[in-house]
Amino acid sequence: MSAQKYIFRAAAPDGIGILADVMSHLASHRLNVTENHDFGDPETKQFFIWAKFEAEQGFNETAFRDGFEALAARRGMDWSLRLEAQQPRALIMVSKGDHCLNDLLYRHRRGRLGAHITAIVSNHEDTKWHADRHDLPFHHIPVTKATKADAEKRLLDLIDETETDLIVLARYMQILSNDLSRALEGRCINIHHSALPSFKGAKPYHQAHERGVKLVGATAHYVTADLDEGPIIAQDVAPVDHRLTAARMAELGRDIEARVLARAVTAHAEGRVFLNQTRTVVFE
Repeated sequence: MSAQKYIFRAAAPDGIGILADVMSHLASHRLNVTENHDFGDPETKQFFIWAKFEAEQGFNETAFRDGFEALAARRGMDWSLRLEAQQPRALIMVSKGDHCLNDLLYRHRRGRLGAHITAIVSNHEDTKWHADRHDLPFHHIPVTKATKADAEKRLLDLIDETETDLIVLARYMQILSNDLSRALEGRCINIHHSALPSFKGAKPYHQAHERGVKLVGATAHYVTADLDEGPIIAQDVAPVDHRLTAARMAELGRDIEARVLARAVTAHAEGRVFLNQTRTVVFE
C-alpha cells in the first residue's frame, strides 16, 4: 500500500522554538516531510508553516491530532490537516469573457488545478457550452438592479447545496454586494487588470494603449467589501511598447489574467495562502 500524502498548515504568534516543536511532533509519528515552508513576519509577529508529508501504513491520525492539539493550545496556534487527495470544492463564476474559465477547466481536466469544480455560474448563457463539454452543472443566474438581492440569495443557496469551499470570479462582471462579500470573505478570489488602475470601465486595454503604457498585468486577490482592495494572492506583468495594437495588448492581458488566476486558485486550494492582516503569505 502506497504512503498517504497529507497537507499540514499552521499559524501562530511567533516564538523561539515553534518550528522545532512542530517538526518534532511530525518526526515523533515517523512522518516523512517531502516539502515544507515557514515564515516569521517581523511586523505582525506571526509565524506560518506549510508542510506536505507522507504517512506509512499504521499512521494513527487520531493520536497525531490529539497530541498536536496540546501543542497548538500552548502556542496559540491555528492549524489544519487534510489528505492531499481531499481537494476543496470550487464554484466558478463568469460573465461573457471565457479566457480564465477555459484555462481553469483545462487545468481541472488535467488534474493540475488542486480543486474539484462543483459548478459554473453565469449571469449570461454564453459560456454554457464550456460546462456541457466538461460535463459540469451550469447555472444561469441573471442579475439586474431589481433582482440583485434574489440572485445573490440563489447563489448562496447553491454554494450550500454543492458544499462549495471556494468561489472563483473568473471575469465575473458584476459587483458583489457588501453583504455577499462579507459572507464569502476568505473564500472568494477575483481577478482584474492590476497594471491599469487608472483605466476603469469598458475596454481598459484600449484606454491603456491610448496612454502608451509600458506594462500590463493582472492581480488575483480575495474579495472584500472594499472593491478590488482585498488581500493580494498573485500578480504578474509583461512589458509592452508602441508596436502593440490595442487588440494585441488586450490579448496579452487576457493571457496574464488566466495565468495569475490559476496560480491563485491552486495556491489557495493547496492551503499555501495565509491571511496576514491586510496581506497574505503565499508559499508557492
